[in-house]
Amino acid sequence: MPYLRNTLPKFLLVGMLIFTSSAYPQEQVRVEIPEDSAIADGKLTKEELAKYAVVGQRQLVHLIEKATEQYSASIKNPAPNMPAAWMLMDDGETVKRINLDGQVEGSPAQVRILVYRAALKSIARRGKINAAAILYTGKVDEAGSSEALVIEHEHRLGISGNKVIPFEVVEGKVKYSAPVTREKPYQMFYDEDSTPNGQNQG
Repeated sequence: MPYLRNTLPKFLLVGMLIFTSSAYPQEQVRVEIPEDSAIADGKLTKEELAKYAVVGQRQLVHLIEKATEQYSASIKNPAPNMPAAWMLMDDGETVKRINLDGQVEGSPAQVRILVYRAALKSIARRGKINAAAILYTGKVDEAGSSEALVIEHEHRLGISGNKVIPFEVVEGKVKYSAPVTREKPYQMFYDEDSTPNGQNQG
């Protein structure tokens, strides 16, 4: 199991977000985005980014909820947890897990994460998905006294971050603490040195 200080890049702490299904009803997830909008070519103006930011956030909430619900079952297992990945299809509603077991069998967690990133990047660049998430667990500190669920997430509307959620398993149930979200470079939908509107990040 990786130690998070070595696994996660050191980026600016930008906020604490708690996602709940009650905050975003299902009907709000299925917001239609015009096919001729700027997301078709991966570029957004500031006006378009503002207009669709809420849509992207709601769709990420939907994806993360579904992925976390499924991944929590493996966290309960005392065996080492391996990374897993999910994607939100371009209908804005359907969530699918990526199955690469045959390609990553026997590989360490860090290698599996790289394989999932590459697979999701390939799918994302073809415009087949709206969002992607990779989930894995790691130690919060060197002493290994506490663990956290890490969710790498990206949305084609220009959202990219790592959500770190401390947790503990008590009597067979996973109890999560408040998540911390950190910015991260784009790795799937856009090039690392570019923002969605084509401008340099740095």
